[in-house]
Amino acid sequence: MEVIIILIIALIIDLIISDPDWIPHPVVLIGRLISTLEKYLLKNEDSPLRAKIKGAILVIIVLGLSYYFTHLIVVLSGQLNNYFARLLELFLLSLTLALKGLVDAGKEVYSALKNNDLKLARKKVNLIVGRDCSQSSRQEVIRAVLETLAENSSDGILAPAFYYLLGGLPLAAAYKAVNTMDSMLGYKSDKYLNFGFAAAITDDIFYYLPPRLTAFFMAPASILLQYNFKGSLKTVLNDARKHPSLNAGYPEAAAAGALSLRFGGINYYHGQKSFRAYIGQQNKKFELADILKLNKLIYFSVLLFVITAAAVMALI
Repeated sequence: MEVIIILIIALIIDLIISDPDWIPHPVVLIGRLISTLEKYLLKNEDSPLRAKIKGAILVIIVLGLSYYFTHLIVVLSGQLNNYFARLLELFLLSLTLALKGLVDAGKEVYSALKNNDLKLARKKVNLIVGRDCSQSSRQEVIRAVLETLAENSSDGILAPAFYYLLGGLPLAAAYKAVNTMDSMLGYKSDKYLNFGFAAAITDDIFYYLPPRLTAFFMAPASILLQYNFKGSLKTVLNDARKHPSLNAGYPEAAAAGALSLRFGGINYYHGQKSFRAYIGQQNKKFELADILKLNKLIYFSVLLFVITAAAVMALI
């Protein structure tokens, strides 16, 4: 039960201070390592096979170093002082969680739209999505922020929490490394199609369970909030696999169904028009209040996850 208590306190720390500016975020450090290795490994003249092998080498190095150094920090701090070790673990674990950062990002878009500042809302949403929203309508801006809030509730909150409970802080750090590699190298562009192959596959493996767990907890959370429970469950079963991502469709489907909305449609990437399959039923138009409703759904989903994890550990 000690790990549950630590996770709860870490979530509270994240809600209070989020990511302080005075310390380099671990994801930033991991990103620098990835960029450095890419600079030395990736060459234009590499064959597809050679590029895939080099990409796999990068994954092994980044994953190994992330796990090893975090494990080393845990061990060395424990040798110095147990209280110091616990405080350090709490702080570092809070940095792997993005609960406050995620809901705050949604609130910033909400505030801009509430003040009828569509230009600012587009700028804010462009900071948290991969698509181009610089010309998006008010409705499309709301859809974009809802989709990214739903997806990131899994990879930014429940996934690191899940891996912490499974293997401690080193495994949570390893997951963040995998997630960062995928975000930097997993694009299916000419440059990264082969070099980023191993990063994308590794992310698919690590990220298989967390989004399904997120959807599993979003559905009952929708009951507590008097949202559309049946819609959430039905959308997950019918539409989750329509998403181009192997995993991201699950939290998006759960959220879309709970809010009685339809995600997907036309998006723009680097000026290119792209259609993403619809997820959910278009029972109503996107409303500004949906952003706050989804934030509540995220809070309650995390709460149910922690309660369930505590119950499971009490039985083991």
